[in-house]
Amino acid sequence: MHRPRYRNRAEAGQAVLAALQSAGRADADSLVVGLARGGLPVAAEVARGLGAELDVAVVRKLGAPGHEELALGAITRDRMVLNDALVRSLRISPDTIDSVVAAERRELRRRETAYRGGRGPAAMRDRVVILVDDGIATGASMRAVALDARDQGAARVVIAVPTAPADVVGDFRDVADAFVCPHTPSPFLAVGLSYEHFDQTSDDEVRALLS
Repeated sequence: MHRPRYRNRAEAGQAVLAALQSAGRADADSLVVGLARGGLPVAAEVARGLGAELDVAVVRKLGAPGHEELALGAITRDRMVLNDALVRSLRISPDTIDSVVAAERRELRRRETAYRGGRGPAAMRDRVVILVDDGIATGASMRAVALDARDQGAARVVIAVPTAPADVVGDFRDVADAFVCPHTPSPFLAVGLSYEHFDQTSDDEVRALLS
């Protein structure tokens, strides 16, 4: 029987913080970036524990039509990452991809405005950037954000999540300098199964954490 590892995202954040400190991967000069929305409560615990700056990465999964939980890829403000093999296997047309991307771009712009209130993202150049989510399943969203951090001149990119498949670390060797994850259940079925309480994080909660 699968037993949850964490009570909630705050407890998961404490576990990530401890794992980062044990691995010597973070300090107060780091920039902690939470993936919106569910990564923010986790990232806030990490930033608070380190005394580090907290920022948000707005990223949207591109769900397969009719099976939205299946990620065809992900987009940020500046980037799109596609799982080309999955797109081909599902025979998803370019027009369908364009339609999904357009809808997600609208929501991405809405969230950028709602969370930042006109402020730009924190500077990443020459900094250790710690990218935090509440877990990784396919990894499309995290890959898009990690590539953005590289483009923005981060000195080091550290991916830190509370739960992920054990074999996913290899998927990020080309974009991250370190991958920290204290819980890798086997078999890995879903991120939410590592939590007792996995309610959706609201826009208001994201704004409160960032403030």
